[in-house]
Amino acid sequence: MTHAAGAERGNEGSPALSGATHLYAILGDPIAQVASPRLFNSAFRRLGVDAVLVPFHVAPQGIPAVLEAFRVGQNFDGLVVTVPHKIAIASLIDEVGPLGRRIGAVNAIRKLPDGRLVGDNFDGLGFVRGLAGKGHTLRGRRVVVIGAGGAGSAVTHAILDEGPSALGVFDVDAVRLASLLGDLRLASSSVDIHAARADAEGYDVIVNCTSIGMHDGDPLPLAIDRLSETALVVDIILEPSETPLLRTASSRGCSTHPGIHMLDGQVDEICRFFGLGG
Repeated sequence: MTHAAGAERGNEGSPALSGATHLYAILGDPIAQVASPRLFNSAFRRLGVDAVLVPFHVAPQGIPAVLEAFRVGQNFDGLVVTVPHKIAIASLIDEVGPLGRRIGAVNAIRKLPDGRLVGDNFDGLGFVRGLAGKGHTLRGRRVVVIGAGGAGSAVTHAILDEGPSALGVFDVDAVRLASLLGDLRLASSSVDIHAARADAEGYDVIVNCTSIGMHDGDPLPLAIDRLSETALVVDIILEPSETPLLRTASSRGCSTHPGIHMLDGQVDEICRFFGLGG
């Protein structure tokens, strides 16, 4: 599914849309915080394809209707999926790739020529690549992840593959937490995998995979009274780029890692999944 760059370029290198433009969308609720349109449209220009990715604010009950429109839209070629749809949408498509099956969530969906919808998950890959790009490693470290939803599942599985000495997970939903811990323990018997408290004490790497910190007045997603100044604190939230957690951790001398790097780390891979580029 490659598309020639048939449209002329608009001001400042932006694509001039035409009847030949191929459409991609990112689905979320809320949607204003996403950085995907900027990053993917830059990638489309770099790859020389006549395509555009737009934000699409869709509540959970609207997802089936969007998928029906996706199936019949002949120039509607791909979806990126964000909060809170990653888990639920996986059961509504025709096929889920290996990473998506392992995690139980998808964050990208492509349409095959026969109209079938295939999804997979690239969050974990983006998370690890984003950390590596900034010189951070997870091997041998004690890591705690806050949040066992779609993103948290992807991130914890990716962390596990990197060989930490311990991996703790916290979620307010006890059933969801138990399910994820069970999956992680099936994947590895050599790592200390455990239910954690919402507390940074004793961990080398702290990862927030919840939406706590996205809105004004949000509390911190975990207690950091005993946060080590040598810890790395990661937040996958995109907007604001410096969440209260990252700001507070930075003031304590910790290294911090914002959410944009996780998205940067997967854009090219999702473009290849869509059939664009090399």
